Amino acid sequence: MTYRSKIDDKEKFNHICNLTTSLVGLRKGSLGFKSRRQEIQLPRLVAANIGRLNDIHHRVIAEVLNRHRSLIYHYEHTHGGNYTNWQKYREVFNLVHQAYTEIETAKPSFQDNKALKRHLLNFVKETEKCQVEILITSGKVGCKIVTSYREFSYVLKNIKFALANYNNSIDINLL
Repeated sequence: MTYRSKIDDKEKFNHICNLTTSLVGLRKGSLGFKSRRQEIQLPRLVAANIGRLNDIHHRVIAEVLNRHRSLIYHYEHTHGGNYTNWQKYREVFNLVHQAYTEIETAKPSFQDNKALKRHLLNFVKETEKCQVEILITSGKVGCKIVTSYREFSYVLKNIKFALANYNNSIDINLL
């Protein structure tokens, strides 16, 4: 059975939400409120669309924003019209998108697979029992770490720690 999952999408979207609230002057976590006031609705809409532009799944965005998944599809569908016709939306979207892009591009990436693998092996140890495959991508290179079900959470926590200051993506593949 093969199962693939992006393990860090929720963390990335939480980062987008925190960045959005700080840039527009809202309290942290306020995008999850049930309010329909424009000062909360507009940043929520912006954060959801930036999340979708970064390939974060609708389900994850809906969970963090405390909304239904179908609303995230609606946000994505109306983005073009809102960006073209709603000046305040365009200004907030450009502000948050530019800040998020600057933060993400400032993080270094690995240049070759061997350097990435060597760096990870300083923090984790691969096991012989291959039950879970953790696929790590940093920039244009990637590698995999195999582990057992028993050691999976420990290994994943150490990988996240090792790559905290690097541009990376983590996928899980159950073997």
